[in-house]
Amino acid sequence: MQTKVENNKAWFLVMPVFLIVAFSAIIPLMTVVNYSVQDIFDPYTRYFVGTEWFKQVMLDSRLQEALLRQFIYSFTIIIIEVPLGICVALMMPTKGRGASLALILVAIPLLIPWNVVGTIWQIFGRADIGLFGAFMSSIGVDYNYASDPTDAWLTVVLMDVWHWTPLVALLCYSGLRAIPEVYYQAARIDQASRWAVFRYIQLPKLTNVLIIGVLLRFMDSFMIYTEPFVLTGGGPGSSTTFLSQALVQQAIGQFDLGPAAAFSLVYFLIILLVCWVFYTTIMNMQKDK
Repeated sequence: MQTKVENNKAWFLVMPVFLIVAFSAIIPLMTVVNYSVQDIFDPYTRYFVGTEWFKQVMLDSRLQEALLRQFIYSFTIIIIEVPLGICVALMMPTKGRGASLALILVAIPLLIPWNVVGTIWQIFGRADIGLFGAFMSSIGVDYNYASDPTDAWLTVVLMDVWHWTPLVALLCYSGLRAIPEVYYQAARIDQASRWAVFRYIQLPKLTNVLIIGVLLRFMDSFMIYTEPFVLTGGGPGSSTTFLSQALVQQAIGQFDLGPAAAFSLVYFLIILLVCWVFYTTIMNMQKDK
């Protein structure tokens, strides 16, 4: 029997990728780890403090409030955007020019830069020049996202739903288009209702797509910064100050590089942990079926 010869020279082809990843991710990460265990006074004066900054970060009430606010925000937009994205995908046409037009229209919000999205809603929500603010005033609702924490929170959520629901809708639309036609033919022969088709054909086939959508939306929403910063600046007070904004304020505003580095590592680990829990739970549910 002839022995298969392995050619390890192929590793040289992927070496540039490893070098790029090391330069763009691993080296900065190690720099942050280095900063997180030191007290830095200037580029030439620093002292080793061990885990002191991590203890300070874990006991900081402002960061705890920002973390709670972040979790509430992320779970809120997932609960809204995933069902809404499925509904939009189900209503989109699948054939003809209408399908192409629908794809273009749905994808438009995704093409708008994040800072522009914040500016659009900043104008949109104003009562004097914005359509949404003027509409709320016309129906007798005292709406002011610049001074009312509840209005600011709702505006940030609406902004995110408008901006990112199309991503979930497009993912679900691609999953629906991948379902073979024979499934629908069998459903028509059995005279299955629209709900039965969705419950037993479409939804099970969308499971993998929904896993990707939930993970993407959680990771992105948990790292949100630009849109609420442009819209409200984290206010009123700290009602829309999320973890990323608190981190920037500590690192750049106060120049506390040690605590900020420790906080960023905790931030990173929280995202990894929650994503792992999400993925493991959904995969276990899928196996049980």
